[in-house]
Amino acid sequence: MSDKSYSPIAIELEKDKKYAWCTCSHSSNQPFCDGSHRAHNKPPSLGFSVDENKEAFLCTCKRTDNPPYCDGSHNK
Repeated sequence: MSDKSYSPIAIELEKDKKYAWCTCSHSSNQPFCDGSHRAHNKPPSLGFSVDENKEAFLCTCKRTDNPPYCDGSHNK
């Protein structure tokens, strides 16, 4: 069943900028990492960048098979 609290977040990504996608769900800055994984003994963030400016839908449920991008897993 779908959970609206895990809906993807539309983000304008900038070419060559470095991003840190939260992998643990504890960040208060979703979908990006704020370092909260350290206090919860969880894996570190996933670093990524893009080759062109674009809008992307980033996953917040952390079940995607295509991190950091939403693949609809929150609807399963």
